[in-house]
Amino acid sequence: MKIRTAIFVVYVAVSAAGLALLMGLVLRDVRLRYVESMRRTMGDTAVFLAALATEGPRGDEAWTQKLAALPPKADLLRVFANDPADRVLFDSAGGRDVGQVYLWPMRGGGRSASENYSLPNVAEVGGELRVRAPVRRDGDLVGWVGVGRPLAAITAGVSEARWRLATYSGAIAAVLVAAGWWIASRLTHSLERLTAYAEAVRDGRAAVPPASKAKEIAALGRAFEEMRVSLEGKAHVERYAQALAHEFKAPLTAIRGAAELLGEDLPREERARFVANLRAESDRLQRIVERLLELSALEARRAGAAMAATVDVRDVVAEAGEAARGAAEAKRVTLTLRSGEVRHVRGEKFLLGQAVGNLVQNALAFTPVGGGVTVEIGGKDGVVCVCVEDTGPGVPDFALEKVFDRFYSLPRPDSGRKSSGLGLSIVREIARLHGGEVTLVNRREGGARAELTLPAA
Repeated sequence: MKIRTAIFVVYVAVSAAGLALLMGLVLRDVRLRYVESMRRTMGDTAVFLAALATEGPRGDEAWTQKLAALPPKADLLRVFANDPADRVLFDSAGGRDVGQVYLWPMRGGGRSASENYSLPNVAEVGGELRVRAPVRRDGDLVGWVGVGRPLAAITAGVSEARWRLATYSGAIAAVLVAAGWWIASRLTHSLERLTAYAEAVRDGRAAVPPASKAKEIAALGRAFEEMRVSLEGKAHVERYAQALAHEFKAPLTAIRGAAELLGEDLPREERARFVANLRAESDRLQRIVERLLELSALEARRAGAAMAATVDVRDVVAEAGEAARGAAEAKRVTLTLRSGEVRHVRGEKFLLGQAVGNLVQNALAFTPVGGGVTVEIGGKDGVVCVCVEDTGPGVPDFALEKVFDRFYSLPRPDSGRKSSGLGLSIVREIARLHGGEVTLVNRREGGARAELTLPAA
């Protein structure tokens, strides 16, 4: 289960339980409020009728005569009168309960009557709420006047109020569900961006830790970035140490062997040959060191280089072609430059010239005498592509995935010697520095094709 779903489910479950409990109490209290309101109104009515009956003629039951003069409304409100012994003397419902003895008090109305009050003048009998008030003359209790009303009279009002509350609670629940999904999405969105950042780092792609207003997420992103920098620094040092040890081993062995032989008494021709070997191997070491320094400088700039200048790729290709023209003529290789419409990218012209120049030099090195190298500019969908094709033997299948690795080099067809193995690595670093990429594939008709793709300006 996704963490977003888990957060949403827990939120909805807790909110639903809380809302259900609250609505249960509120819906239960609706009836209590209606009954209490009815009880208070009936109490006022009973007090009024008691005052009305007190003004009647004196006599045992004469005070009930004024009550009998009231219009009968037994279906809405029943009026009754009790003597001090609680025997019914008058009943407006056609004398239904005359002669019966009402039991008073009936304490604690509870759920059916009111809010658990204990009033001596209130009772609920047979679904009817009864409230009475004393009738006094000269301070003496002569009886009681009461009113009764069926609790079913408030059923419609209670039902309507409950439905209205249920509708409101449903709307609130819908809002809570939407808010819960939004909250869960917001909480997990930053985690998803952190995951995408970690995957990009894992795959070796350029990535920036996601920013977040949440302090915890921001701190986690910074920790990931610091860990990436630390791990990359350690891996970088380890790779360079291994590469240097491997690449320096062969020329140093050759230099050491030549030095030992020069210490002996050798013929002049042999001595000259070993001296030339020393110079060649020394030059090779110097090229490796210079290339490594160049590559290290590019990698150090990758994280925050500001590529603000607009560069015309046609100028870059023209300069790279002019620089390689002499080598192409010396090898009798035809160098063709094809420029399409004007293509611009953002970056540094010098670095882009290095990248294109390395691709052209690499193509010339693997093109046999009388062959051809073509450099063409194209692009689509916001991407500029510099394509360099040669008519050489192509790249062995086992080497296609390694040609951009540091120090990996294939022997040249004409001399059988290897280069420093850093040229294509430098091209890849320059491409990534500009937000692009470089690829090398074999052509069906023979030869290889290198493509440098860059975002168009």
